[in-house]
Amino acid sequence: MLDELLLSWENTYKKGQLTLWIFMALQESRKYVDEIKSFIEEKSNGTISCEEQSLYRSLRKFEHIDVVAYELQEGNKGPDRKYYYMTEMGQELFNRFVNRNIRLFYSNEIINILKPKK
Repeated sequence: MLDELLLSWENTYKKGQLTLWIFMALQESRKYVDEIKSFIEEKSNGTISCEEQSLYRSLRKFEHIDVVAYELQEGNKGPDRKYYYMTEMGQELFNRFVNRNIRLFYSNEIINILKPKK
């Protein structure tokens, strides 16, 4: 029962975290979709995975609101690849989100709350 509850909570959590993970991938460097997918799966220790279609859908939405853009670069033996990056506005949005929602996890009060109880 506990495993099922945890899985349900994680599935809800993951849906809301895709934007953050995409932006973290692009914060590290410009990436094409396969690299973004690998980054998310690797850095989340395999707890978050995503379909390429979900990534493309999100990236198109981000392009539309001018927080992400891409440049074409030569692909391996195939067509040019889209390498995505955050625009200036995207970088500012990411910075504000991190400052408002992520940095609070570094406060001693929250760190103490997150410590496992014995």
